[in-house]
Amino acid sequence: MIFCGAIKFKNQAKFHPLKYLVSILNYLENKNCKLYEDSKVIDVKKNSNSYNVITEEHIINAKYVVIATHYPIINFPGFHFLKMYQDRSYIIAVETKEKLFDGMYISNESPEISLRTAKFNNKDILLVAGGDHKTGDKSANVESAYIDLENYIKTIYKDIRVLYKWCTEDAITLNKIPYIGEFSKLMPNVFMATGFKKWGMTTSHISAQIISDKIQGIPNEYENIFSAKLEPINNKEELGNNLKQTVKSLILSRFNVPDEEFEDIENNGGGIVLYKGVKVGVYKSEFGEIFSVKPYCGHLRV
Repeated sequence: MIFCGAIKFKNQAKFHPLKYLVSILNYLENKNCKLYEDSKVIDVKKNSNSYNVITEEHIINAKYVVIATHYPIINFPGFHFLKMYQDRSYIIAVETKEKLFDGMYISNESPEISLRTAKFNNKDILLVAGGDHKTGDKSANVESAYIDLENYIKTIYKDIRVLYKWCTEDAITLNKIPYIGEFSKLMPNVFMATGFKKWGMTTSHISAQIISDKIQGIPNEYENIFSAKLEPINNKEELGNNLKQTVKSLILSRFNVPDEEFEDIENNGGGIVLYKGVKVGVYKSEFGEIFSVKPYCGHLRV
């Protein structure tokens, strides 16, 4: 494979994510912070000047709540399910007898491919990732995605063996910038961090800095960049694409309403409207057909 050009960033850091997390856990334990596992939170309810964090077996009362659940578990009043989508990508781990490169690389083409090395059984192996698509896209072929990655890396290294393959799903916002900060004006002292767009290790660190500063009342120079305040929607085209994609799933239904109710929504576009006192996300097809997200979460029933 011949590369015509590239952009290089010097002094990049590559680290072991599990060792990094273990160090954070050790630090928290030394500070006498209590950590709980197997305590799935299913809802958060406002209670006077605090919140009840509801798990399957217990209720925890807290003044401050941080929703860092990959994808927000609360649908209202944030309406984040209208303004985010899940994106699936694929990874293969391969070994080769050829000498591997040193560094981390990401392509500028579509589909996007990223490459990096890792240690496995004291040997260098290569991680090849890419082939992303919106989760739930029935036109996507899982096995084909892995084969495409294998064929791609064979253009660089002829003699390879695929050791493992897996996929991952990431939350992506309409504007492609993470939502970090206040969850909603209607729920003060509740914060969120989501939409990391496959850059979780670095963005989670930024999230921790911004949210901890906001709780302590300390200004943070980055908070406006990643603001979680979602109104108004700047990327209406992506909102339309998001709802259009979701039309194929179970959470959308046809609305039998007069067209003039949605006259501000152009064909093949989307937006948020107030219909009969309910705020809903609407997509209008290229033929003028109207679809809208139901005002409840299909699995939480809220």
